[in-house]
Amino acid sequence: MSRRRRGVMSEQLKYELAKDLGFYETVEREGWGSIKAKDAGNMVKRAIQLAEQAAKNKQS
Repeated sequence: MSRRRRGVMSEQLKYELAKDLGFYETVEREGWGSIKAKDAGNMVKRAIQLAEQAAKNKQS
């Protein structure tokens, strides 16, 4: 039995990050499986930066 991991990022956030990072057209044309591992890593890195920034702003 395989378990499917539940996504942490919303689809909307993933698409916004893809636009910001410049590979949105690839995702639209070929799907998420076609992006490079480096692009996926950069997307996660950027999502973490945004979350840290939001947490910092919430504390202020």
